[in-house]
Amino acid sequence: MAKLFIGIIGLGKFGIALGRTLINMGYEVLGVDRNEEAVKRAQSIFTQVYRADVEDKKVLEQLGFKEVSHAVVSVGSSISTSSMVSFYLKELGVPQVWVKAINEDHEKLLRKIGVDHVVIPERAAAQELALRMALPGFLEILPFGKSVVIQEKIVDRWDNKTLRELDLANKFHIQVIAIKKQGKGEYKFVPKGNDTLTKGDVLVIIGEMENLLKVNS
Repeated sequence: MAKLFIGIIGLGKFGIALGRTLINMGYEVLGVDRNEEAVKRAQSIFTQVYRADVEDKKVLEQLGFKEVSHAVVSVGSSISTSSMVSFYLKELGVPQVWVKAINEDHEKLLRKIGVDHVVIPERAAAQELALRMALPGFLEILPFGKSVVIQEKIVDRWDNKTLRELDLANKFHIQVIAIKKQGKGEYKFVPKGNDTLTKGDVLVIIGEMENLLKVNS
């Protein structure tokens, strides 16, 4: 698989934090902002940083955005700038355009433009906090339209049951994707129906949030 090359437009707190995380994960990151101070802050972090006006499609092309695998647009409170830049990136053929939206109307507009993923940070943070409260062992929300969640669950009342006997896929529409046996450090992925569970085993389960909540109730 080719190494990701990610472009971030807008180097505020969100853009800088995202870029730093991606760099620490080993990816190459191109950063762009029109603010000189923001560019200076990013220079010691990002692979490449430029000061430029991104409301010009030719500038985006000259900066190399036709070569990035993902572009992230995080340009503050300007809905018009965010939407126009996102439109240009799609026209340039960027495979994945991800955009930080400021509200639901902004999100609707971005989806009509055809962006690939929209995030409203405050909403995402609130949802994650709620899930951590409601679902002990919550790991991650997956961006598949509905709230698809991955959760770790410690076996208690399912002691000495097989996965086939539990029949979680049919009864609750959830799926066990990995098991870590008690006292062992490694997970066994894609477990079989005849695998027997023991109290203290750790299951990794995937499913829609409402179905996982039913299992945990």
